[in-house]
Amino acid sequence: MERRQLGRTGVSVSPLCLGTMMFGPWGNQDENDSIRIIHRALDAGINFVDTADVYSAGESERIVGKALKGRRDDVVLATKFFMPMGDDSNEGGGSRRWIMRSVEDSLRRLGTDHIDLYQVHRPSPVTDVEETLGALTDLVRQGKVRSIGSSSYAASQIVEAQWTARERHLQRFVTEQPPYSILVRGVEADVLPTARRHGMGILSYSPLAGGWLSGRWRKDSVSAPTSAARPPARFDMSSPANQQKLEAVEELAQLAEQAGMTLIDLAIAFVINHPAVTSAIIGPRTMEQLESQLTGADVSLTHDVLDRIDQIVAPGVTINPDDNSYGEAELAPERRRR
Repeated sequence: MERRQLGRTGVSVSPLCLGTMMFGPWGNQDENDSIRIIHRALDAGINFVDTADVYSAGESERIVGKALKGRRDDVVLATKFFMPMGDDSNEGGGSRRWIMRSVEDSLRRLGTDHIDLYQVHRPSPVTDVEETLGALTDLVRQGKVRSIGSSSYAASQIVEAQWTARERHLQRFVTEQPPYSILVRGVEADVLPTARRHGMGILSYSPLAGGWLSGRWRKDSVSAPTSAARPPARFDMSSPANQQKLEAVEELAQLAEQAGMTLIDLAIAFVINHPAVTSAIIGPRTMEQLESQLTGADVSLTHDVLDRIDQIVAPGVTINPDDNSYGEAELAPERRRR
């Protein structure tokens, strides 16, 4: 598998990043099977692994750590913090207090002495970005973290973080992790070009749009399963937005067949074709799912195919607003009421 530069870090990574949200109680509860999937991904040429402390309440990190024993130096290992990890209001967020605790917990579960890429899972509506960057800068200087990144930051938040890092002489975010797929293209308008101007690497998540582009749900689908990773609003097949998504999926499936590839290949190739994207995070739950997604890294899309995709889903358009990860705090009722 080819290698790409991760922003301006000098580190090279594979165009597919193995996301591990589905390893543990949230998805695959067979630990040994999860480890086999991780090993297969590494053997296939993936050298980039992404997890988070919140995935299955830390179980994903623990499984990843176990799987990487003896292979840790061959892998660029990324994890995230921010989401609540307990009932106490201080067990989560972007405060220095929590960051210093959460990194130790992640290091212990991962069985390593350093994290290659430590990411803020969401921007904090209550913590000054300078405090977050200051704590992360200390972790880099201590050698516990190599680089830092953000996830689901709006373009304005990316700029604010970059400005703060420069003005306060702190470590800057070198990556951004946004949702991006053929059905969720909102980031093309501002997040991707903004991150690219700042030399940030993009590791985009959900290239299959939460399974919508796997071919699993089509127009004859009555319902789709929901879980902690699949909010009901995103899979309510009766909603007008999701009906539009079903129509788009049908057209995309036909396009993929005409182009001689699977819908999964089309979806993954579309994401990694974008010049701002470094890696697409794939999140298989089974070995079969992994095998079906690996081939997408070797697919090139012609201009005709890309033009047809743009006709089905216009650039910069996210069909269902519930698929966005932006503005959650800003648009909460208590923050938008006058």
